[in-house]
Amino acid sequence: MDQHQHLNKTAESASSEKKKTRRCNGFKMFLAALSFSYIAKALGGIIMKISITQIERRFDISSSLAGLIDGSFEIGNLLVIVFVSYFGSKLHRPKLIGIGCLLMGTGSILTALPHFFMGYYRYSKGTHINPSENSTSSLSTCLINQTLSFNGTSPEIVEKDCVKESGSHMWIYVFMGNMLRGIGETPIVPLGISYIDDFAKEGHSSLYLGSLNAIGMIGPVIGFALGSLFAKIYVDIGYVDLSTIRITPKDSRWVGAWWLGFLVSGLFSIISSIPFFFLPKNPNKPQKERKISLSLHVLKTNDDRNQTANLTNQGKNVTKNVTGFFQSLKSILTNPLYVIFLLLTLLQVSSFIGSFTYVFKYMEQQYGQSASHANFLLGIITIPTVATGMFLGGFIIKKFKLSLVGIAKFSFLTSMISFLFQLLYFPLICESKSVAGLTLTYDGNNSVASHVDVPLSYCNSECNCDESQWEPVCGNNGITYLSPCLAGCKSSSGIKKHTVFYNCSCVEVTGLQNRNYSAHLGECPRDNTCTRKFFIYVAIQVINSLFSATGGTTFILLTVKIVQPELKALAMGFQSMVIRTLGGILAPIYFGALIDKTCMKWSTNSCGAQGACRIYNSVFFGRVYLGLSIALRFPALVLYIVFIFAMKKKFQGKDTKASDNERKVMDEANLEFLNNGEHFVPSAGTDSKTCNLDMQDNAAAN
Repeated sequence: MDQHQHLNKTAESASSEKKKTRRCNGFKMFLAALSFSYIAKALGGIIMKISITQIERRFDISSSLAGLIDGSFEIGNLLVIVFVSYFGSKLHRPKLIGIGCLLMGTGSILTALPHFFMGYYRYSKGTHINPSENSTSSLSTCLINQTLSFNGTSPEIVEKDCVKESGSHMWIYVFMGNMLRGIGETPIVPLGISYIDDFAKEGHSSLYLGSLNAIGMIGPVIGFALGSLFAKIYVDIGYVDLSTIRITPKDSRWVGAWWLGFLVSGLFSIISSIPFFFLPKNPNKPQKERKISLSLHVLKTNDDRNQTANLTNQGKNVTKNVTGFFQSLKSILTNPLYVIFLLLTLLQVSSFIGSFTYVFKYMEQQYGQSASHANFLLGIITIPTVATGMFLGGFIIKKFKLSLVGIAKFSFLTSMISFLFQLLYFPLICESKSVAGLTLTYDGNNSVASHVDVPLSYCNSECNCDESQWEPVCGNNGITYLSPCLAGCKSSSGIKKHTVFYNCSCVEVTGLQNRNYSAHLGECPRDNTCTRKFFIYVAIQVINSLFSATGGTTFILLTVKIVQPELKALAMGFQSMVIRTLGGILAPIYFGALIDKTCMKWSTNSCGAQGACRIYNSVFFGRVYLGLSIALRFPALVLYIVFIFAMKKKFQGKDTKASDNERKVMDEANLEFLNNGEHFVPSAGTDSKTCNLDMQDNAAAN
């Protein structure tokens, strides 16, 4: 009998150990799956940011419209964040995260789909590329006393193309895909963190969040690497003979294989969703949940008699909750500290989001860098610098045990230093390129007051050129001409990228003594002075990113400590909503709209409608891009000073040292800072841009 009891106890013990192991494994599997989902969302966000200029060129749209597409991620997130926050904890959280990853992947693939339905990319007006056609057919030279006829393209074909292009708005699919990605990404962070907080061992949550933080960095690393690689590959690879393509990656018309990045990130997101559908809802019930379960069991006999009363009270509770919500909202909106901090955070994040969205375009247009080189450099700068800055910020706060006012001062100091370094970008603005017909007269001898309607010169007035064409050539006098025809070139030799034009009359009159009046395809490169400025720009960018990241992790901690403890969640949620709406959505649009104002030459489609910008006024572009960022950050610094004085008045004499609990909040802030939905966009629990409050989903630029 004793032996039988001993065997039973042994079996029960083995069964108990087996259940514990199964529960433990379930939680570890969740952590592993969540790590992959964080990599996937960071990857998707970075891919969108580094592809936005390529998308602008491929769909022949303005920067402001490209900014709207970029902001559609935030629109998608805002559509469902309330429902996810409210219903998420009541439902099967792993499956909801899995559905989110599935939607995120589907959105990325939808973004890439237009590539397969749009036909071949036409980088020049009148160019009709197909696998067997010579791509130099649209190059025009000076044809004196001959009538221009669309570079040999018949009016019937032009009219047909016009109808086709005017009815094509394929960029809408990119907009919808990015919005769907925003919807899918919404549940990952809030539900993932709450799941960890519920089922992790006591005191282990911060460790797990820190691990996710580190693992999430893999996403931007992969994103920048893939972005740099795909930007070198021509958009229609596999469909056209690449030897017939006459433009290079440094050409303002070049479009890389942007769609490949979205396919890769989409497939990765879909694969990362699979494990979540096989994970349990509750791998290991927490103690308070067991108590609730026991209470429900004891009171089960009273359920029937209390059911009617419960239904009656339910309506009262709903009314009470709604009233309580508006009272709580009124409480935080009448809190001066919260309102001031909300405004300064909005200004800082808007500056970051706008700058990061167009930093690749800035490096291309200002310093003549290719998209591939810009992606690679920015990745090398951003990832280690931001990681170091975040660690350094947390270390300083912990080492010196800063009070809440001290943390605010520290945040102000890092923002001020970053602001001062940003002012150093202004002397690094390069002079606009020498372009005949835009910055110079066509004979190249005089500058012009305006790039609009520059009159033809005697060297090309009889050439019957299409003045709307953009087929730049570089004369051996160092001046760029809009086309071989407008350079007055009479003949050519060579093929594709190596074509050289001769007897160029507009080059001749600039005073060359060797009478070698020739030009070759492509814009003239930047001079050595501008190249040196670029290396200085990169060095300052490193320092600027370091200080921005060092102070960025304090934002969440300050937000939750200036409101009542019971209003922390509402304060963070409302702040995220405001920043996503006014920063994540609007900042790329108004940055893009102002950048469009600096354009000197727009592309035109077959209907003659305006497309994407081909070349910007470098000086105006730099002043607008940097000036707008400075204009947003300066009032934020003024509000910082007001905020610190108000804090001193409120917390004077109080012990406001950062507690262990608050450092746990900072760990979550770090996680958001790196892995925000848009690779640095403000998030209510997500990807980029200060990044939680987009500085990912938005990897860090300015």
